[in-house]
Amino acid sequence: MRTHRLDETALPVATDPRQYARVVARAHDAVVSGCRPAVSPRQLIVESWHRARSQGVNPDHGAESRPVSAGEVERRRVTCGITDDALLVLRGGLVPAAESGGHIVVIVDVEGRVLWRDGHPGVFRQADRLGFVEGACWLENTVGTNAIGTALVEGVPVQVQSAEHYVRSHHAWTCAAAPIRDPRDGLLLGAVDVSGPAGTMHPSTLALVRAVAGLAEAKLRDAHRTRLDRLRAVAAPLLAKIDGQALVVDPNGWVAASTGLPPMDRIALPDRLDSQEAWLPAFGACSLEPLPEGILLRPCAPDAPSAARVVVDVRRSGRPALTVHRTSGNWTYRLSGRHAEILLDLAENRAGRTAAELAEQLFGDRTRTITVRAEMSRLRKRFGDLLDHRPYRFLADLDVTAVR
Repeated sequence: MRTHRLDETALPVATDPRQYARVVARAHDAVVSGCRPAVSPRQLIVESWHRARSQGVNPDHGAESRPVSAGEVERRRVTCGITDDALLVLRGGLVPAAESGGHIVVIVDVEGRVLWRDGHPGVFRQADRLGFVEGACWLENTVGTNAIGTALVEGVPVQVQSAEHYVRSHHAWTCAAAPIRDPRDGLLLGAVDVSGPAGTMHPSTLALVRAVAGLAEAKLRDAHRTRLDRLRAVAAPLLAKIDGQALVVDPNGWVAASTGLPPMDRIALPDRLDSQEAWLPAFGACSLEPLPEGILLRPCAPDAPSAARVVVDVRRSGRPALTVHRTSGNWTYRLSGRHAEILLDLAENRAGRTAAELAEQLFGDRTRTITVRAEMSRLRKRFGDLLDHRPYRFLADLDVTAVR
């Protein structure tokens, strides 16, 4: 997994858009023909072109994909995880500028389906001719390189200018999109995009989209804190009656309150909690008791850990996961992009890595050991019985598999 710097996700400063478009168009023709271009555009764009080509996307008109029904769009609006408050921030922050600038604002879910569309009516008509309508899929495997689909793959804000689009019929457009993540687990909920004719896009559009997406995520965090506060009010009288160790968490493992335990923000929970007991990485076997909007966990008497098989799976773009299989039960923990990179590297290098070696692998800079140590500290808090240090590695008795 390669992490792109933010300065790779937009056009370089002071770039002449028209000259750049001519250079990129020649490079595009070479790549879709299976040749090596004389001059390559940004690395992020080249990688996306190769993905689209390998997925069989037609460079002239994209892949066949019909929009879902209006009823399905409405169902996805309700279940996508983008709350009404977050939606108000996205629309309020972007639609006025889009209407005055001759652009449209598009919000998609994690599967790239267009759920909302606002902005300039004249641009709507142009978008309709491209099939850029509510219910349409705008993933890379359908329409090739574009800001929405590429932002969902890379997990970072992306601007795609003119001929950088893989499908030629989109070369008259420029788009800028930023992913929207769920603050509870870091998973992608979707993306917000501003699109319009290539000649009307302002260089600061990507920065604006990124900032407004950040404000929407802040609204989601506020809503999460409110739910935790409600759960904390339920937890306090329960924990006051308990001797020993116990904690109350929400369904994503965020800790509302605890007793007899050191402070912690979050614990890893199994994908399914359908029994009265579960094995958790930080505590071993625990009893479970459902609460309104949460779970009461009580560690049981310690016992010998069962044999474990660990799978680091990064096949699904934007949804990497760590799965642990034990005789006492299985669980899956969704990973951030950075944590997925680290665990994937450790899974493929069982002898382990020093902080400097991980810094070189992640950032191309061996001096960034403070950042590495901070990330490893977070990982070891969650997966303390899986990871060792000096060097950093998975414990030797684990059966570890990396799946790309």
